[in-house]
Formats: sequence, structure tokens, C-alpha cells
Amino acid sequence: MRGRPATRDERLIAVALWLLAFVTLFLTERAVGFVRDEGIYFAASESYANWFRMLFHSPSVAMTDPAIVGAWDVNHEHPALMKELYGLSHLLFHQALGWLRPATALRLPALAMAALVPALTFLLGSAVYGRAVGLFAALSFLLVPRHYFNAELAAFDMPVAAMWLLVIYSFWRAMEDRRWGVWCGVAFGLAIATKHNALFMPFMLVPFALWRAWQESKASPAAREGAWRFVGLFAAVTVLYALLYVAQNPVGFQKKFIPLSPHVLLFVGLAVGAFWVLRELYRVSEPTARALIPIATMALFGPILFYLHWPYLWHHPVDRVAWYLNFHATHEHYAWFYLGELMRAPPFPLSYVVVKTALTVPTSLFVPMALGWLTVVGRGLLSLPARTRPWVSRPSTPELLVAANAAFSILIISHPQVPHFGGVKHWLPSMPFLGLLAGTAVVRGCSALVEVLRARRPSLPFAAVAAPVFALLMAPALLGLVQVFPYGTAFYSELAGGIPGAASLGMQRQFWSSHVTSVLPWINEHARPGARLYLHEVTGYSFQHYQQNGMLRPDLQMVWSPFDADIVAYQYHQEFREQEFNIWQAFGTRTPVTGLYLDETPQIVVYQRP
Repeated sequence: MRGRPATRDERLIAVALWLLAFVTLFLTERAVGFVRDEGIYFAASESYANWFRMLFHSPSVAMTDPAIVGAWDVNHEHPALMKELYGLSHLLFHQALGWLRPATALRLPALAMAALVPALTFLLGSAVYGRAVGLFAALSFLLVPRHYFNAELAAFDMPVAAMWLLVIYSFWRAMEDRRWGVWCGVAFGLAIATKHNALFMPFMLVPFALWRAWQESKASPAAREGAWRFVGLFAAVTVLYALLYVAQNPVGFQKKFIPLSPHVLLFVGLAVGAFWVLRELYRVSEPTARALIPIATMALFGPILFYLHWPYLWHHPVDRVAWYLNFHATHEHYAWFYLGELMRAPPFPLSYVVVKTALTVPTSLFVPMALGWLTVVGRGLLSLPARTRPWVSRPSTPELLVAANAAFSILIISHPQVPHFGGVKHWLPSMPFLGLLAGTAVVRGCSALVEVLRARRPSLPFAAVAAPVFALLMAPALLGLVQVFPYGTAFYSELAGGIPGAASLGMQRQFWSSHVTSVLPWINEHARPGARLYLHEVTGYSFQHYQQNGMLRPDLQMVWSPFDADIVAYQYHQEFREQEFNIWQAFGTRTPVTGLYLDETPQIVVYQRP
């Protein structure tokens, strides 16, 4: 595993990719409706920004727990980092400067984070596989319609995918540069401050770090001894924490986790001990120490940055972190339509994530993804027995790292007890790595084709073959993106038979309520003054933001039932079919006045009271 630095040209290409992605997302953001989650995130972001303003004017008041709770209790189900950025962006670019509409100002940091994904994908891919692979993965990522849709939102799914990539890139670079070991810990702290997905990363990275340390210490008994001390230190602290937990029971363990307690002393001891062990190990074997530094920095910087970034934790960190973890460990299950079955509770199908990915990623990209991943796994398995070992080249450690990350998020969400909803957004961190593996399959095919063609044209450049092949494979994704934009959650691939085929298969047609933007112009034109609207599945927050951002007339009133409404925009969901029956009953008609139909498949249906 060699974490080489990027060349000057590669850094320039990465910057260009970031700029291309950011500008494109910025120019198209206005068309994307507000998803249900964004409404509460917008409210939380503005509340946090107001607290920062209070901190500037009255710091002594702002630092009290009542003031913090008053501002930060909003949406304390999720870490605050991205909402802080959204709120400060809104404060600067909308309220102070007036450059952007409210929604665009709030979404701006999300666009910047999403644009990091192609840039970081290219840097990692070009270093591990070559620039062609990195470029294919980077360019294809945002062409996936559901990826592009999620990239436009002030949410956490795309930002955590970017943070995940940053952690992996830092980890890989740390194998050759100890400074990147420190940055790996910082990146991990920022990642868990973005979304809870990142809490699982050490379970995947620690085995790679220990394996590298084991390999590097083979020739040095002193280095091997130092590595064992490092492992022993972490094992001892883990055992002591476990004993405290058992001895004090969960409630007592939580209550007694105070500044001057064994719990905190163990953490301080771990920090001091890790620093001392690594310093001694560095003198004996620098490569072994470099391999272990990311473990130490993630264990130490992660909790510290998580605590510091979130004022809500400052006065009662243990109780509030415990509530946060319990909330996600016992997250409610939302109904979800999958292959004709309305799933409401676990156990969910083990195949769901793989099938959903196959049906929502353009087939011209999904097939290379699958081939690339299966090739690495196949080579790894064939290289184990002595009989088949000569047949293949054993995957390198970086290849295994990419393949592991490609599968890791997918495996977590595939567990039958984990909530299954939200399309592909919950395993977005896997997708850039699957894109890299797709790039390896495509470039391998291009190289083989070049060898054949060079028999006739020896001077044929690789780019002359790769460019049209790349374009051919990315064209269906681009066409699908253009066809479905801005209604990204409705996209289905060729394997599903497109949007109509997915409806016939019994798949969720759309979700998150953002498609209502398609009928807002009609409502603005035809609704009488002061008309009452029931926008099914649209939250009160989103309704307000549609009006604040000039997308819905300010005189229109929101109601919560079709029986109270003059106009209803019904969002087609299998779990809400009774809502349409209620509309028919309330309005005395089954005839819609307009709607959103993608490939003749109903998405939004509008009814008007006669």
C-alpha cells in the first residue's frame, strides 16, 4: 500500500472537476424541490445561525445551557456540522449580502461538498489505478440521476459520502506520510460530525492498518514488539471500559461518566499511552508507526471534534450522545414499496440493496461496477489456494481497500433489521468506490481493444479508443439524467424497464415530496385568491419555503386534509393509496386537472374542487 502524493497535473484536474461539478450543480439547483428532510434542516440551520449571532453579541448568555438548548434542540437527531455551514451560508449570502435566494444560500455548502466527490475520486483513482480510471469514475459519478439529485440537497447523504472519501484518501496517504495520519483523524472527526454512517468506518479501516503494521514489522522484532504494545494498549482500555459498563450497569455507567471519573481518565490514558508508544515505535520502525497513527488519531480526534463541533453536547455530553446513538439504533421503519410488496417492518429482503442499486444505476455503468468488484474478489479468492494461485495476480492492498469500501455501506444497509427506505442515499459512500472498480473494468477493456487495433495502427493513442468508449458508456446515464431532471427519485434504469417498467415491477415511484414543483406553476395560475391547498406529503416547513423562494403564491393557504382543501396535489405512493380515495370522496370527482407524468407514469396528480 503506497500512498503516493498527487502530481501537479492531477491536482489541477481535481480542481477543474470540482469547479465543473460545483458550477453545474449551482446553475441547476433552483429547479429541485424541497425534500421533506430539508424543511427541518433549514429551520435548524437558521436557528443555529441565530445562536452564532448571539454568541458574537452576548457570549456569556449564548454559552448557557438554556440558550444552547433553545437554539440547538431543533433537529438534535443529527450532528450539526452541515447545518452549521448551511446556516452561516444563509446568514452571509442571503441575509447580509442578499446575493442568493434563501434556499440557494442554504444549499450552497452542500453543493460544494458534493463537488468534492468527483475531485477526491479522481485523486484516489489516478494514484491507485491510473488517471484514466480516476477520470472515468469522477465523470460518471454525478451522471447517475439519483446521485445528481442528492447532490443538490441541503441534506447529509452526499456530504458524508464526500467525508468518507476524504477519510479513505487520508488513510491511504498516511501509509507514506505521517502528517496524513493526523489528517485522517481530523477527517474522521468531521465525518462523524456530518452523519452517523461514519461511525462504522474504524471497523473497516483498523484491519487494514493492523495488517500493514504486521507486514512492516516482519523484519524487526523491536517493531513487532512496539506494534503489540500499541494493540495491547487499545485492548486493555477496551476491556476496562467493558468492565466499568458491566459493573455500573448501563444507567450507572452513563451517570458516572463525568469529567473527574475513571471513564475520562481511561480516555486521557489512552491518548498519552498511544503518543508514547508511537513515539518509541517511530524510532524503531517509521513504516510500522505510520500504519498505526490513523488508528490513534481516529480514536482520539474523532470524539474530541464531535464534542467540540456541537454546542448541544457541551453541558451534558454523555446523556445527549447516548440519546443520539439510541435514536439511530432504534430508528423507526417507514413504509417502502419493493417488487410489489409494501414493506413496513423487518426483516427486510437481504437482496434489497443490491437489487435497488441494479435498478437505479444506469445499466451501462452498473455492469462495469459489478464486473470490476467481482474481478477483485475473484482474484482474491483464486490467489488463496496454491493450486489456483498462478492463474491470477493477487489484488494489491489498495485494490482491496477500494473493494472493501465499495461493499461496506451496502453490507451495513443490507442487514434485514436495518431500516430500508430512501432509495440509494443511505449507501452513497459505496458508490464512488464502485465507480473506480467500474473504471478498472472499462480501462482494461479499452487496453485490450487498443492492443488489437495497434496491430494495424501501431501509433494509435490510448485516448483515441478510451474517449469514445467512455462517451458511449456515459451517454445513457446523461440522457436519463436530462430526461428525469429535476425528479431524480423517479429514475429507474434499463434493467427495470425505465420508469414505466419499475411501476409494473411494483417499485417505489418517488419519495420525499420534491416532485410537487412540477405542478406549482399550474396552481399559481389557476388557484383563486386565498385558496386552500393540501400538498400531500409536503411539510409545513417546505410549504413556507416554496412561498419564501417565490415558487408558490404567498396568498395561498396550507391545510392538512383534502376535506378542507380547494386544490390537492397527491403524490403517488402505494402506502398512501387511501389518500386518493379520500380526495375522490371530498371533491366528488375522480378526474384530475393536471399532474406530473413521467413516461406516462403518474407521479403527482392534482385535483380541484368543482
